[in-house]
Amino acid sequence: MFGLIWAALLFSVRGSSADTGASVGLRPFCFRGQCITLSEGEITAVAGLCVVIPCLFTTGYGFIPQHIVWYKCEPSKPKCGDSDIIFNTYKNSKVQSGFKGRVSLLEPDMNHGNCSIIINDLTESDSGSYQLRVNGLLNGREVGYTFSSRARVSVKGLTQRPTVMIPPLTEGQQTTLTCTAPGLCSGSVPEITWMWRGAGGKVSHITGNITAFKTEDLTAFTQRHSSTLTFNPLGTQHHGTDVTCKVSFANNIATEETVTLNVTLYPMILISSKCELQSEVLTCVCISEGFPLPTIRWPLLKNQAEYSVTTTVSNHTVNSTLTLTVKDHSNTAVECVSSSEVGKAKANLIIVTSERREADEHGPCAVLLWTVVAVVSLIVNVLCIILWMFLWITRKKVKPNQEDRTYMSLQKTGPSPEYDVIV
Repeated sequence: MFGLIWAALLFSVRGSSADTGASVGLRPFCFRGQCITLSEGEITAVAGLCVVIPCLFTTGYGFIPQHIVWYKCEPSKPKCGDSDIIFNTYKNSKVQSGFKGRVSLLEPDMNHGNCSIIINDLTESDSGSYQLRVNGLLNGREVGYTFSSRARVSVKGLTQRPTVMIPPLTEGQQTTLTCTAPGLCSGSVPEITWMWRGAGGKVSHITGNITAFKTEDLTAFTQRHSSTLTFNPLGTQHHGTDVTCKVSFANNIATEETVTLNVTLYPMILISSKCELQSEVLTCVCISEGFPLPTIRWPLLKNQAEYSVTTTVSNHTVNSTLTLTVKDHSNTAVECVSSSEVGKAKANLIIVTSERREADEHGPCAVLLWTVVAVVSLIVNVLCIILWMFLWITRKKVKPNQEDRTYMSLQKTGPSPEYDVIV
């Protein structure tokens, strides 16, 4: 039986050492028939997670173990005292407040000689030396053995990140992301949250989607915690964005992992694609979006000998510009074909002549200009008419009447030596 327990303990320690921090090298220490087997070296652990201190003990003949006591005290102290107790199977015993509820035995039946413990919700202050005492009965008398050998534990800051699993994402098809918390501990259940990181680095909590938390029991003292996020990828809204999974443990210890979403986008030709004919030069622009990046081809070119095609790429957008000389433009549309490994899209681009385009673009301005000219011309004509009438009326007032005219006549009646008489 003892051999089976020993083998099971070694297996559990090896299987969980990566997550609990327990070392796998064990060594027995004996004194006057009392033996304890502890980790040979320092046990390394991580804050926020848990640690297993592997331990086996044997006592002299006739000793019946009743209670197991664990202490944490300074290495300089030759023997730990009651104020250093962190775990005691005796119900009414005093335990340090910081360790209450965080320490438990791997094997409740101490008759098997298994004194291994697991400490959950670690903090860096849990680093130190741990010492064992076994209380029991020997020939009807209460006795206890405090083992001088101690287990040394070193707790480091949390550097492990969650594991985020992303299946292939396709636009419009429901998908589920999975985030698994680091560590295999049965302590406090961590909190797992999902956040989007959109354009400009803005972070927001994901709402309107389905999230589910799951705890999986691996052994009697190890668990795996994970969360799932189910949503429908919406093309360019999600493609290229970042999703962050944050895991928060006790004592304000947290870690997170950020992944970039690559959503399969079916090729789509944008409405800004167009064709323009000017002086027998046809210029067509076809713009397409998609992921993986699509290609663009022009079926019109199979019957053309001379042409030029320019292609530019920006993120998940392709811009193809076609230029060629045509004399007969009886065709009213040019076909543009965009395709990738996930699909194909076609569009007929209407050919617009430059004159028609100018009329379309500047027609309202021309109408407005002619309207202004007509109004100004009318105003000028009215003013001219008013001025002419004013001058005509003024001239009519100053013209003399027939009876107001004075006639003068000069007539010489006879010679006068002195002067002539005016009649």
